[in-house]
Amino acid sequence: MRRFSWAAAAVAVLVSGAAAVRADNPPVAARVDVVFARWSADTPGCAVGVDDGHDVLRRAYGSADLEHGVANGPDTVFEAGSVSKQFTAAAVLLLGQAGKLSVDDPVRKYVPELPDYGVPLTIRHMLHHTSGLRDWGTVVEAAGWPRGTRAHTHAHVLDVVSRQKALNFPPGREYLYSNTNYNLLAIIVERVSGRSFAQYTREAIFEPLAMTRTGWRDDYTRIVKDRAVAYERRPDGYHLSMPFENVHGNGGLLTTVSDLLRWNENFASGKVGGRALADELQRRGRLDSGREIAYARGLVVSDFRGVPEVAHSGATAGYRAFLARYPGSRLSVAVLCNSAEADAPALAHDVAGVYLGSAFAPRPAPTPAPVPAAALDERAGLYRNLRTGEALRLTRHEGTLRLEGRGDLVPLSETLFTLGEGGPRLRFAATGGARGFDLLTPDGDTLRCAAAEEFRPSAADLNLYEGTYVSDEAEVAYTMKVENGSLVAFRRPDARFVLAPAYRDAFTATYPPLVLFLRDDQGAVTGLSLGLGRVRDLRFRRAPAAPGR
Repeated sequence: MRRFSWAAAAVAVLVSGAAAVRADNPPVAARVDVVFARWSADTPGCAVGVDDGHDVLRRAYGSADLEHGVANGPDTVFEAGSVSKQFTAAAVLLLGQAGKLSVDDPVRKYVPELPDYGVPLTIRHMLHHTSGLRDWGTVVEAAGWPRGTRAHTHAHVLDVVSRQKALNFPPGREYLYSNTNYNLLAIIVERVSGRSFAQYTREAIFEPLAMTRTGWRDDYTRIVKDRAVAYERRPDGYHLSMPFENVHGNGGLLTTVSDLLRWNENFASGKVGGRALADELQRRGRLDSGREIAYARGLVVSDFRGVPEVAHSGATAGYRAFLARYPGSRLSVAVLCNSAEADAPALAHDVAGVYLGSAFAPRPAPTPAPVPAAALDERAGLYRNLRTGEALRLTRHEGTLRLEGRGDLVPLSETLFTLGEGGPRLRFAATGGARGFDLLTPDGDTLRCAAAEEFRPSAADLNLYEGTYVSDEAEVAYTMKVENGSLVAFRRPDARFVLAPAYRDAFTATYPPLVLFLRDDQGAVTGLSLGLGRVRDLRFRRAPAAPGR
């Protein structure tokens, strides 16, 4: 790493040398610099690498270490977050090529710690995030120990997994991203190969591709030469935001933009794994229904603004990353950042736009369709996602509908609304029919949302929920109390969540997003269920009241 000179600080750009930059086309480098203009010596920043099939551009911006005034350089090591998953998938597929496993093997063949859920759950399901396995990090967050607050290891992952009594859904039925899948895949690679995951991937992938600056954060205390420190901005300035954990495979890849470009080149050269590996990594998943999903094996195979794209993003602690290929133009873009503020996918797309020009031009914003005020009034209100129980509230806002907490909807017609470019769509029935809508997700799923009646509990209603609720799966207890007319959840040692009523027995909060109280046949409250996105229906039983209550 290099310390900032006054000149470097002024331009906030470091270049790896004339041979590595498109010296024949200075305007290209200058336009890339504009994309990263906000980053300076006083901020963390990013590195970017671009390979257009003819030349390689590498640039770096901002500081790798704000305390010591060390600049980011083109060879600075960053953590790649979930960009790492494609390397884990590749390790599994290489073992498959060697005849040591099959993607259709049951996971419990290699991970007997996984409960038997009575349904087939295979390696293939985990590769595509269609396993239904709960995200272990979300479970420990519910227990008050989100990732980064404890030095979690793969032993912790296995312990959490072994305690889960249910899946989010039957394997193959849905797609739902879960880091548990890729932690277990890394463990399988170790158990099948007989080597550590780091050693196997180094020998099978990194060394053959000359990825000399790439390895895994399997010991977060290890010194890594030229590693950028990660930061997040708070009201009083930047603070350290490092991933103090040893779990990897789901993330944890330490690498440079140059090494990521070398990896992307392997999709054309086939030096590691041949054409078969490239094809298998890009094989999209298929649900039991027959619907194909965009998620392949550690890669998302789709398009961006009409241009075919193979990519993955990453975010761990304060690191942000994005790696993309545009096969039709032989273009690769790698962006690695050490600031939680950095929108790595947007930065990479802006850089790709410099190279792809009009083919990558922004799509014009849709022209809002006129919708009668009466139709908007009819559709405003509370809804319930019938699959997950999530409460969704639509309100009138400046001539359109707003999905509370997510933003304004653009009406494409009287019955079809969209939430931002590339976002989900809401499809309503014609006015006068049953209230409800289909939520059409970008990956092709359809979630039915039905109208729900607003719950306005009385003081007596709230008192029925008071008590302590215990989860063996998360190893935590939540205590519910009524304070100043509101139901409040407490978790040791000092967490406090005010719950807002949604529909009957259902409450929402900034965290947890859904608390649904459960009743027995006689109507008595016996437990509760948390809906946490990547973890559905995390059950808590109601503990007996203490004597004297």
